[in-house]
Amino acid sequence: MLNIVLFGPPGAGKGTQAVNLIEHYHLVHLSTGDIFRANIKGETELGKLAKSYMDAGNLVPDEVTIKMLESEVNKNPNAEGFIFDGFPRTTPQAKALEQFLTSKGTAISVMVALDVSEEELIKRLLLRGKESGRADDANEEVIANRIQVYNDQTAVVADFYNTQNKFEKINGIGTIEEIFGRLCHAIDRYK
Repeated sequence: MLNIVLFGPPGAGKGTQAVNLIEHYHLVHLSTGDIFRANIKGETELGKLAKSYMDAGNLVPDEVTIKMLESEVNKNPNAEGFIFDGFPRTTPQAKALEQFLTSKGTAISVMVALDVSEEELIKRLLLRGKESGRADDANEEVIANRIQVYNDQTAVVADFYNTQNKFEKINGIGTIEEIFGRLCHAIDRYK
């Protein structure tokens, strides 16, 4: 089973590349944002619990997020693998994911991280903000803060996978096809 953590700061191109990777490797896409929205909309017990934290302006605790992911993995018993998008964001989350996958007889194969300069990220996000109307992509100050939060809090998860020799930094500059080729080249070494 091929299990990939797709990683990178906001604007690195994760969403675009996830679509290509899912199709190429026949993976199930697990996006924590999508899972949260689906559980909240479906008014599941976990969705109601997550919403109570979000409505109070708090982060959803790791245990709730992990339970939602476990539920999604369990819904796909015949999957050839998964691509985790937006998770794990912290080392405790990475450890919890590892523990859960081990209980399923599998593990993360590789974390691929798209590496893009901050200047390029800001340029991409401002353009995306104009095209999509996303408020969080229209303000350069907000964008810079999101990138800083990623660098301070989330990028440390790469160390967790690096110590296991499961980390690949991928140049995220170039055409979609060039970047996809680099990703496949790296991932194929872990199959």
